[in-house]
Amino acid sequence: MNRNAERRKPELRERRLGLSYSSPMGLWFTIFFVAPLAIIILYSFLKRGLYGGVEWEFSLTAYKQMFNANFGKVLVRTIWISVVATLGCILLALPTGYAMARSKRQTLLLFLIIIPFWTNSLIRIYAWISILSTEGFLNEILKALGLVDEGLHLIYNHGSVILVLIYMYLPFAVLPLFTTIDKFDFSLLDAARDLGATKFGAIRKVMLPNIRSGLVTAVIFTFIPIFGAYTVPLLVGGKDSTMIGNIIVDQVSKTRNWPLASAFSMILTLISTIGVIWMMMSSQKEQAQKKVVTNQQKAEMNIRKHHKGGEA
Repeated sequence: MNRNAERRKPELRERRLGLSYSSPMGLWFTIFFVAPLAIIILYSFLKRGLYGGVEWEFSLTAYKQMFNANFGKVLVRTIWISVVATLGCILLALPTGYAMARSKRQTLLLFLIIIPFWTNSLIRIYAWISILSTEGFLNEILKALGLVDEGLHLIYNHGSVILVLIYMYLPFAVLPLFTTIDKFDFSLLDAARDLGATKFGAIRKVMLPNIRSGLVTAVIFTFIPIFGAYTVPLLVGGKDSTMIGNIIVDQVSKTRNWPLASAFSMILTLISTIGVIWMMMSSQKEQAQKKVVTNQQKAEMNIRKHHKGGEA
């Protein structure tokens, strides 16, 4: 018994040290993530208060209101804008990340990608407003060149919202793709070209499958914040460009329907959770494939050694 107790002492010390190290992070995670999420879930199942807030009475009214036709249109519009903007970010981020990975000036290029984060997002949005507005910089250039007589309506529509969203969230797609592409063995592309593949075919069949984890991460890092965007559609979009983020803010500040705002927030939380699970599953699949390839390579090496030993 004494020997067993002595053996367990180091294990108990390690557990206590682990708890002491993890407790601050666990406390922070509970206070700033778990508790607010629990409040949102709870409020979504309560009754709306007469003058705002909630009444402590169980109700599914908020979830029933979500099936309103007007809210349905906003949800479809939000999904459409988010998908198009995310696709635009990925299509621009792929060649950008590839060029950065092949460049000798990676530090400078990374610096240029990160620079926009140093400026307040509102300033960047208002900069686009000054560019796209009827009396803005772009229309003034078109007028000076004689291409148009009156200013084009380049703002307060879906196109302007998608354009500014792509600009705002493009770095979130470039950085994970650059990190993944930088680790890619580019000699595989040369080998594919030697076997008769075109440049595009080599990239599609060889590089893209090997950077799948980076692609998944880039899609998640752009789609989730775009789906919940509020400022861009408010300032750059018109009445027909309202998104879910605007609905949530209006329900909290104007209508003061906190249960409905919480129910819409649950959609964002659910989508974020699905995205994280997808990212984790794709990462696990990629690691499993790498292990299989590594084991096959080891088996081939052992067979070659065995044959060499037999020949000797």
